Amino acid sequence: MNDVKIGGWHRPWNAKSLTRRGDVPPSLLWATTPGGFEQLGCVYTAQGLEYDWAGVIVGDDLVWRDGAWQAVREASRDRKLKSKSKSSEDFATSVRNAYTVLLTRAMCGTVVYSTDPPTQDMLRQLIR
Repeated sequence: MNDVKIGGWHRPWNAKSLTRRGDVPPSLLWATTPGGFEQLGCVYTAQGLEYDWAGVIVGDDLVWRDGAWQAVREASRDRKLKSKSKSSEDFATSVRNAYTVLLTRAMCGTVVYSTDPPTQDMLRQLIR
């Protein structure tokens, strides 16, 4: 199942299972075994891992508007973060913390892409 789709590019999230299913490794090994190389990891399965290179897709849950980052609860697909029991401030902090974890996994470099066009434009400006 291709959970993440960006234009013609698509990939599944890492497996949720703790056991191997066919060629798909268990969730704890998605990034370290060949069967997981075509999967996308999330903050929960990427924590504690380090890679030479990483790619991070910034979803519509964190966008750049009016010179500042804004967390968008309605755009989040993370049930834990999206919980209505969290205040808007707690939600924003949790989203920023999740992306901090993802953005700090690589030792050599990280490729960053945003699904939000204005945010992607801002990211492009950083490297010019």
